[in-house]
Amino acid sequence: MSPLHALRKPAASDAASVPSRDQLFARAEALAADLTARGAELDRDGQPPSAEIAALKAGGLLNALHDPKIGGGGLGWVDGLRLTRILARGESSIGQLLGYHYVNSQYVLWAVADADKARRIAQETVEKSLYWGAAVNPRDPGLTLTREGDHFRLNGRKSFSTGARISDWINVGATLDDRIAQFAVPTDRAGYIAHDDWDNIGQRLSDSGSVEFRDFPVYESDFLFAPTAPDAPADVRASFNTPLIQLVFANFYIGTAEGALDTALDYVRTTTRPWITSGVERAADDPHILERVGEFRASLRAAAALADVAAEAVETALVRPGVTARERGEAAIAAYESKVNATHVSLEITSRIFELMGARATAGRHRFDRYWRNVRTHTLHDPVFYKAREVGDFALNDRIPPVSLYS
Repeated sequence: MSPLHALRKPAASDAASVPSRDQLFARAEALAADLTARGAELDRDGQPPSAEIAALKAGGLLNALHDPKIGGGGLGWVDGLRLTRILARGESSIGQLLGYHYVNSQYVLWAVADADKARRIAQETVEKSLYWGAAVNPRDPGLTLTREGDHFRLNGRKSFSTGARISDWINVGATLDDRIAQFAVPTDRAGYIAHDDWDNIGQRLSDSGSVEFRDFPVYESDFLFAPTAPDAPADVRASFNTPLIQLVFANFYIGTAEGALDTALDYVRTTTRPWITSGVERAADDPHILERVGEFRASLRAAAALADVAAEAVETALVRPGVTARERGEAAIAAYESKVNATHVSLEITSRIFELMGARATAGRHRFDRYWRNVRTHTLHDPVFYKAREVGDFALNDRIPPVSLYS
């Protein structure tokens, strides 16, 4: 029985208990190993990862960051992002989906002004192991709310919505007259339509197709806070979703590259033949291969360490009472430094693992190129040179990044 199937239906006694940190990490490692074994098949089929999300639910991983008092794992962001990294080693899309869920489900807890409402949302999320997605892409506004009696109707389309078909709840942003409304809603209401149109070369399991809302009902109780003017200054604490989602990017890029290198090393040990003039009997003893492995491993270890430091900086600022815009900006810079580094490291390693493995590793059945395709696809989400520019502007001119859903 694979780790995925073993976790899908836990015993009743296990389901009733709160998993420890060690258990959560062990379950993540087991799932990652299973995903690695099935990686080529999963990438080829490109189906919505319903079974994989079910396994995350069964293993308690979706609730890892929630309060243990309501059945959560009680982990902080440093550990949550490490779990994202681990899952990405097995399948990059699953790491992405877990990290997105953490940001989307936790965002409502610090963004909602009504503490009782936030607690109710958290309680329901944990009790039902809800998976959270979002439809808030700022470059693709497209959604409009109109009042109808005692509620609203949502109409429009979003070109991309990660987890479109597998999400139980989603955060949504829409225009309401001349204001911006943000709300959280379940996806099982009438009028939510997820389209099967995700056809990109990478992140094929991320379920990132378009979604459409047709007279989708929205109620006052769904609003996270009162609608605001488009140019209203952002609440400092509510704006932490951006540096955190950027850290999700960095960590699943790193995890994808770690998975690529692990796969390459296994292939070199078992399959790669030594070059005829290498003077060695095993490819694993080739000095040129050893040198490249050492460089790749050192780069990945450094990238992971930088990501952990950045996560600690963001988490420390997030929980600080009365956190200021300056403190938020400094923490964001730490996240963006990690994002810039992780982008370059992951793209290099996922494209160069073939130098270790040799020509036969390019056979289509292996689909080893999926690692590069995955990071190449997602690293275009927002241009890394703009993140590098923000880091440079802070270093040179002491300017913190402007607050947006990208910065």
